[in-house]
Amino acid sequence: MSIRRLSCSEDVAAGVAKPGYDPVRHGVGIAHLGIGAFHRAHQAVYTDSAIAAEGGNWRIIGISLRGTSAAAAFNPQNGLYSLIERGEEGVGARLIGSIAHVVAATREPAAALGALRDPAIRIVSLTVTEKAYGIDLASGLIDPTHPAVAADLKTPRTPAGVLGLIVESLRRRRDDGIEPFTVLCCDNLPRNGMLVRSGVVEFARRAAPDLADWIAGNVAFPNTMVDRITPAPTARTLDEARRLTGVEDLAAVETEPFSQWVIEDAFPAGRPAWEAGGALFAADVAPFEKMKLRMLNGAHSMLAYAGFLSGHALVRDVMEDRVLARLVARHISAAAATLAPLPGIDFAQYGAELEARFRNPYIAHETYQIAMDGTLKLPQRLLQPAEEALRADQDPGPFAFAVAAWMRYCCGKTDKGEAYALRDPREAEIWSALEGAREGVDISDRLHAMPNLIGPALSRNPRWRNEVASALDAMLRLGVSTAAGAAFDA
Repeated sequence: MSIRRLSCSEDVAAGVAKPGYDPVRHGVGIAHLGIGAFHRAHQAVYTDSAIAAEGGNWRIIGISLRGTSAAAAFNPQNGLYSLIERGEEGVGARLIGSIAHVVAATREPAAALGALRDPAIRIVSLTVTEKAYGIDLASGLIDPTHPAVAADLKTPRTPAGVLGLIVESLRRRRDDGIEPFTVLCCDNLPRNGMLVRSGVVEFARRAAPDLADWIAGNVAFPNTMVDRITPAPTARTLDEARRLTGVEDLAAVETEPFSQWVIEDAFPAGRPAWEAGGALFAADVAPFEKMKLRMLNGAHSMLAYAGFLSGHALVRDVMEDRVLARLVARHISAAAATLAPLPGIDFAQYGAELEARFRNPYIAHETYQIAMDGTLKLPQRLLQPAEEALRADQDPGPFAFAVAAWMRYCCGKTDKGEAYALRDPREAEIWSALEGAREGVDISDRLHAMPNLIGPALSRNPRWRNEVASALDAMLRLGVSTAAGAAFDA
C-alpha cells in the first residue's frame, strides 16, 4: 500500500500538533542560509511559535547553498515538516509551518539573490557551520584563500558563498533604496554577530569599497547563543515520521526536548515574537555563549574524539562507558571553573543537565559527526579555556586530555586500526605535518607548530606541553580507553 506525501496540515494523524495558524495567510520576512537539521529543529520552531502567538509576516525562505535535496524535500510539501522530539516522556511529533519554500542556490543563483533583495525580507539568518564563512576566528579578517571567498572576490556580482551573497544583496538593496536586513548568525562562533560583521565589512571593502562604510553604519548583526542537540536525520527519522504522522515526510527532523536561544535584541527592521517560543533576549549574550561553548561544546568535542577512537559510535554510548562518563563530568566542571558567575545560572545544575542530555537514550548523535572540523572548533571550545585555567593556576589537565584526544584523532586510525577521513578544512595540512610521526611528543610538537591554531600562550608553556604530550603518549601506547582511566586517576 502506498503512502501519501505530506502536503498540508490536514494530512497528518490526529495526535500530531499542527501549526497554530494558517501558514498560507502569512507572508515571508526571513531568509535563512543553510537550511539543515539544526535550523529546522531550532530557529524555525521558535518562528513557528512566534507566528502562532502574535501573527505577522515572518515565514522563512530557506536558501540551500550546497545542493538540491532540501528543495526537493520541502517544496512538494509546501514547506511543512515534522519535528520529532525524543525524551524520557516518550516520542512525539509536531508539524512546523514556518518555512514557506526553499531555493537551491546552486541551481537557481539568481533566485537566491532575488530572495535576499526582496523588501519583505527583514532578517537574514544563518546556520552554515564555522567553515563556510571564511573568517579567521582570531583576527576577524577574511581568509582570501578560502574557496568561496576567493571565488566571490573575483566575481562579486554573481556570488555563491556566504559573505559574497550577503554583500551583493546588501549592495542591491542600497542601490534600489530598500532598507537593509538584519544579519543573524546562529552558528557556534565566539561573539558570532560581531565576527560576521567584521567579515562582511572586510569583504565589502575588497569587493565594493563604497559599500563597506554603509554596511558598517546601517546593518545590525546581533549576537546569539543557540543550543539544541540535533542529530543528522537518517532513514530511521523518516520511518518514525511516517509512523507518527501517517504520511511520507522527507524533511522530518528529530531532536531532544531541550532548546535554548539567547539573542541580543537589535533588530531595526523588526523581528518575530520569538520569546513566545522561549527565547531569551539579553543585552550581552557573551556570557551565555561562553558557558555553552566551553561546558557543552567543549565536553562534546572531548567525548567525540575519545569516544569515537574507543569504538563508541554515539554520544549515549560514551555516557554508558563509566570511565569516559567520569571524564565528561570532570571536563564540564573544569570548564565551569573558567567562567565568571552568571546571574540566574547555576553552573553545577547546568552541568548536571548536560550530562543527562548526553545520556538521552532516544537521541542517536554520532561521535564522528561531532568530531568533524576540529581546527575550527578547538580555539573557543578548548584552547581559550585552557589558557584561562593556566593563568588562574587551575588544573589544565582536562583540556590537555581533550586536545591530546584531538591529536590522536588526527592520526587517522581508531584503536582497532580502522581508518577514517578527518573531515576538517585543514585535513591535508594535518596529514602533511604528521607524515612520518610516530611518538606522542613528535605528534604534539608538529601540531602545536601549525600556524593560526594553538597560540603562543599554550605552545610556549612547559606545563601545558608536558600534559598534552603525556596524555597523547598514553593514548598511543595503551589505547584511548585505558589512557582515559589513567587520566582520571592521575
